[in-house]
Amino acid sequence: MSTTASDWITTPLTADLLRGALDLERTGNGLLPHRLPAWARAQCPDPQLLMAQSQPSGVRLVFRTRATAVELDTLPTKRVYVGAPPRPDGVYELLVDGRPAGSTCVRGGSTLTIDMSTGTAEHRSGPVGTARFTGLSGEVKDVEIWLPHNETTELVALRTDAPVEPVPDRGRKVWLHHGSSISQGSDAAGPTTTWPALAATLGGVELVNLGLGGSALLDPFTARTMRDTPADVISVKIGINLVNADLMRLRAFGPAVHGFLDTIREGHPDTPLLVISPVLCPIHEDTPGPSAPDLSALSSGQLRFRAAGDPAERALGKLTLRVVREELGRIVRRRATEDPRLHLLDGRALYGEADVAELPLPDGLHPDAATHRLMGERFAALAFAPGGPLGDPAEEGGGVHTR
Repeated sequence: MSTTASDWITTPLTADLLRGALDLERTGNGLLPHRLPAWARAQCPDPQLLMAQSQPSGVRLVFRTRATAVELDTLPTKRVYVGAPPRPDGVYELLVDGRPAGSTCVRGGSTLTIDMSTGTAEHRSGPVGTARFTGLSGEVKDVEIWLPHNETTELVALRTDAPVEPVPDRGRKVWLHHGSSISQGSDAAGPTTTWPALAATLGGVELVNLGLGGSALLDPFTARTMRDTPADVISVKIGINLVNADLMRLRAFGPAVHGFLDTIREGHPDTPLLVISPVLCPIHEDTPGPSAPDLSALSSGQLRFRAAGDPAERALGKLTLRVVREELGRIVRRRATEDPRLHLLDGRALYGEADVAELPLPDGLHPDAATHRLMGERFAALAFAPGGPLGDPAEEGGGVHTR
């Protein structure tokens, strides 16, 4: 039976229906979830950071209802790269009682056109669209709508054909994670299959994802945000953005890592904390950054990256992924002697040399959907299993987990 206009109930979009966002901004259209608080955003006007943190990776609407039909009006912002193939529309995924129950896209919306050859961007406003799910059972159920991990998404209206109420706390652990675009989701198939989202499902934890594309740069405001965010287990994935942004030299890197961890520990002195070194990325294993778009590939309609640094510059303190892993290992081993809940995971245990031939990085930097799934499964097995660094009970003694 179809739902008529008189059947719809519009429910105000409020914080108690949202998980995974750290700030909610009222806009002229509705509600814009942010993954960094306003005070942190004010400290760094970098357009890449502001775009990444407004893309709601890990953010989901969660409510309890008998509704058989759900509509969510949104205003997405879609990215267009000049000279590159069109990007697929962001995916909205529906879970019912924790199980996949459908997915859809919202057409139209605003666009952000980015010219990678000049570093410029142009925003053009567009219309509101609707994510629609129908044919649900009339039983009481927990409903989750996971928002696109790679599209800034303003929430405009929530409509159902039965009342909704917030889902009570189920007592699951909260996992707070920070990393780069790989952690945000890069080229995952959808928001529930980014590697952190999949690992959270397999590990039975609630995800707060601070994966920030291009912006895992040991920023103090990110560390303070993590310090102040309630969490039962924490992980930080450090390295690739520091190399491909060519942001700092080895002399600055070590103290910056110490400062980042010190700040987190101010708010979470005894929380299990896992430091993850970079996954394998062949272009930057021994060649410093910056990363640069491969203009020859772009001219043929392909988006690929290359390492624009010189391996000889390592002698001047430029960072490579191999250097980052060595330094992180030294730092974590030393700190773990006094911090038994601090652990290290070699990122190559998630994606390493043995995986490159079968699952190469399509653009030279970002894993594809199959690799996200592989990484999520491996992380859950290594980190959340009993005896693992984020498992229950947590392993004591400062573990170091290699390939």
